[in-house]
Amino acid sequence: MAPFWTTGAWTLLAALGLFSCCRLAWCEASRTSSTQSAESREEQGASSLERVKRGWVWNQFFVVEEYTGTEPLYVGKIHTDSDEGEGNIKYTISGEGAGTIFIIDELTGDIHATERLDREEKAFYTLRAQARDRLSNDPLEPESEFVIKVQDINDSEPKFLEGPYIGSVAELSPIGTSVMKVTASDADDPTYGSSARVVYSVLDGEKFFTVDRHTGIIMTAVADLDRETQDRYELVVKATDMAGQMGGLSGSTTVTIVITDVNDNPPRFPQKMYQFSMSEGSVVGTPVGRVIASDADMGENTDMSYLIKEGGDLFKVTTDVETQEAVVSIKKMLDFESKRTHNVVVEAVNKHVDPRFVDLGTFRDQTIVRVSVLDIDEPPIFQPADGTIMEVQEDAKVGALVGIVTARDPDVKNKPVRFSIDRTTDQEMIFHIDPDSGAITLGKILDRETAGWHNISVKAVEADNHTMASHSAVSIRILDVNDNPPELATPYEASVCEDVKPGQLIHTISVVDRDEQHPGHRFFFTLAPEASNNRHFTLWDVKDKTAGIRTQRSGFNRHEQNVYFLPILVVDTGPPSLSSTGTLTIHVCGCDTDGTIQSCNATAYVMSAALSPGALIALLVCMLILIVLVLLILTLKRHRKGQRMAEDEEDMRDNVIKYNDEGGGEQDTQAYDMSALRNLYDFPEAKSCDSGPDIRSLPQWIQANRVGGGGGGSAAEGAAAAVAADFSLFKGYIKKKVEQADADLSVPPYDSFQTYAFEGTSSPALSLSSIHTLSTTSEQDFSYLSDWGPRFRQLAGYYAPGNPEEEGS
Repeated sequence: MAPFWTTGAWTLLAALGLFSCCRLAWCEASRTSSTQSAESREEQGASSLERVKRGWVWNQFFVVEEYTGTEPLYVGKIHTDSDEGEGNIKYTISGEGAGTIFIIDELTGDIHATERLDREEKAFYTLRAQARDRLSNDPLEPESEFVIKVQDINDSEPKFLEGPYIGSVAELSPIGTSVMKVTASDADDPTYGSSARVVYSVLDGEKFFTVDRHTGIIMTAVADLDRETQDRYELVVKATDMAGQMGGLSGSTTVTIVITDVNDNPPRFPQKMYQFSMSEGSVVGTPVGRVIASDADMGENTDMSYLIKEGGDLFKVTTDVETQEAVVSIKKMLDFESKRTHNVVVEAVNKHVDPRFVDLGTFRDQTIVRVSVLDIDEPPIFQPADGTIMEVQEDAKVGALVGIVTARDPDVKNKPVRFSIDRTTDQEMIFHIDPDSGAITLGKILDRETAGWHNISVKAVEADNHTMASHSAVSIRILDVNDNPPELATPYEASVCEDVKPGQLIHTISVVDRDEQHPGHRFFFTLAPEASNNRHFTLWDVKDKTAGIRTQRSGFNRHEQNVYFLPILVVDTGPPSLSSTGTLTIHVCGCDTDGTIQSCNATAYVMSAALSPGALIALLVCMLILIVLVLLILTLKRHRKGQRMAEDEEDMRDNVIKYNDEGGGEQDTQAYDMSALRNLYDFPEAKSCDSGPDIRSLPQWIQANRVGGGGGGSAAEGAAAAVAADFSLFKGYIKKKVEQADADLSVPPYDSFQTYAFEGTSSPALSLSSIHTLSTTSEQDFSYLSDWGPRFRQLAGYYAPGNPEEEGS
């Protein structure tokens, strides 16, 4: 149940709405009535019997939102001037919410709202009204449209739709610096009253920030915001409608403001002095230690660089970009004996200085890095440290002093030093050194012309600690003395034409000297004393290590004397002055009219140049013929050698053929080479035989037999006797081979000794595959072999020894 004053307010609002509707309806009715009367007067000229059209008596309606009463809320009334109150007219509505949200009384035309309306959901409804005859349901007036507008009340609070908010502002910003803007929205009607008029205020954090009442812009309220003290602030901003008046609704949001950094803090070293220690033997570049300066800023505002203000001669500083540390390292070697403590002033400087904060103070800081040098046992130090150059005359005697090297122990104890020569640099032991004094003396005679410089290495060690050693290079220059006489550059030879004229230059000679040439050193050329009376040639000294040979007369004859030997004496200026004698060989040659040498008795010069083209062509033709003849001879020799090799390849002596069966006799030519049968009398095996004669060939008794057959009986008898004599040798040879085959029982017998050539197309004889049958008893009868003719007579003698007649033949 609502309070009384609330109910009264709603009743008053409804009465005001009804009064407004009635007033508007009356005005509309008056306007409609006067309009229709004018129309009626105009239409009376056409037809005075037509009915005057009447209009609606109603207008726009208003209904208050959020009505909470139990009864339907009266909205308004529609009425037509044709309604005389008799109940013959029926009122209906249609459109948005008709029949559900809005209902109408058909008799009176009163409209009520049955539901609670919300302007934020829907601000107005459009409906259509109709007046009909209750009995016939015919429309009495045209359908008309009207609007029911929902009247707003302040029922929606402001809302920050984009919250929570996050903003930022640089530290030390001046008062009033804009940070960000917040916006709240109100769903109420901004055109009706102050329900949607929003104002802003800060609930929490108003000490540091303010907000503009109307725009919602947040600004700084102080000028000393320090990020290093507090880097963020949480604000609560409130928005109130009704322009902030009493009874207005409000909403709030949280605003986070981050304080961004500026370079307002200089670097600071936590300590004013750092102490480190370093050995004096540390190499250059060895880090001594690390120091770091802190900076309260962040990001690139903490970037800093380091530099050395004092002590930069021996030390240097670099910046580690990852850790922002200062790395102090050695720039030069430290020496405990010279200085035992070093104070290095290191300064840290900001890289990015903001000119707005320069007046806050200097953005740099300094600290002292104290380095204590630790003593170590150091090797001896040579003086000078970069090596020594000594000089000695090349004619110095063995044991002569060359020079002295010095070295000392750099330590405080100053221990004695011992010297020695590294023999890998003086393998010939040319020099010696005194181990105590460092004096270098000669051990062998020197020769500058062999080696002008000697580079040795001298080693110095502590007397009681040989591990402490150092080396120094000693270069010894050999000073030259005039110990080599000048000599002619080469064994010179010259040529002179027979018809040469007196005073003609025929050759130029030069001199060499192995000694070093000093300024003002000269050479002199003269003829040797034994040639002082020479009437043929004269010597001309050019004064620049050269001399010219000129003829003194003309009319040389190579047939009388073709070679002249001219001794020349060369002398230098010393000291001491040295000399040598060289001989110039001069040949007398025949020359043409142009002075070109044609020939000499001892040597022919430029022969090809004097040949005529015809002679040169003839010489080339002869050489070509000789080459062709040589090639032809070589070709013939190769051809003969090829034939001989072919004959050797065809000569199948001692052709051993292995048979796995008896074969097919003479017609079986697949199992052995027939060339062995064609070369009957060539038996190279006989050369290696220990006993018996060397059988090269057998007599050609076949040819003798043919000759005998044509010449008579005496020839046949002579041939038969020759055959019997030669076959005796053959028999012995075959017998020896048979015995060798019989003795070797590890292999099967081979047909190795075929001596017959062409036997014909067939043979009645059986297999003769084994000669071993001679040493065994055989029951076969080979007497028929004697009937085969003279070619098989010897074979019949082997296989039928019982026939004395055939053996005797």
